[in-house]
Amino acid sequence: MHPVPSGSTQHQMQEAPPVPTHLQPRPLTPTDTSIDWEPAPQSPQAGSDPGELVKTLCRRFHFVARQLRLRGEYRATLSVEDEFDVQDLLHALLRIQFDDISTDEWTPSYSDRALRTAFLLNDSRLAVIVKKTRPGLNAKDLTDQLRIDAERYRSHDRCTTLLCFIYDPEGRIGNPRVLETNLTSVSDSFVIDVLVAPK
Repeated sequence: MHPVPSGSTQHQMQEAPPVPTHLQPRPLTPTDTSIDWEPAPQSPQAGSDPGELVKTLCRRFHFVARQLRLRGEYRATLSVEDEFDVQDLLHALLRIQFDDISTDEWTPSYSDRALRTAFLLNDSRLAVIVKKTRPGLNAKDLTDQLRIDAERYRSHDRCTTLLCFIYDPEGRIGNPRVLETNLTSVSDSFVIDVLVAPK
């Protein structure tokens, strides 16, 4: 039998010495220049201007249309080929931000008896129309079409703003910003706003 030591039989836990500052791991923050940070997408805030919400969707429209073409395993998808495809996809995107959406179908004189659809956002008294560039449709044609559209919706009792989204995926409009400026107009009773995308 060995004699029992006079102290405690359990070893006392000792705190580890502190790690030197220069050896401590750095926290990952957006200020780190050694890491490629991708900015988080900015989501529209509740209470934002309805027109700006729609324009945000229109600016991102081409990215959505392109992503739909990249479905795996050859699955069926929506290929945006003409103005009607643009209308269908934009209608779905508008549902993200707006609950109360109605449609107005009519046959303008420039459409060769084909129906055109406008989206009426009733809470904001905003009408949204869609156009898609194509061979043979020039800036003068777009100007004439928008004038006819404006005449209809200027007298529409629910609308004070007409937003025209011109989808130009192939870059057929040489100077889209100039076209936007030339077609946009503001008065006390009615606003015409024009957005060309992508630029």
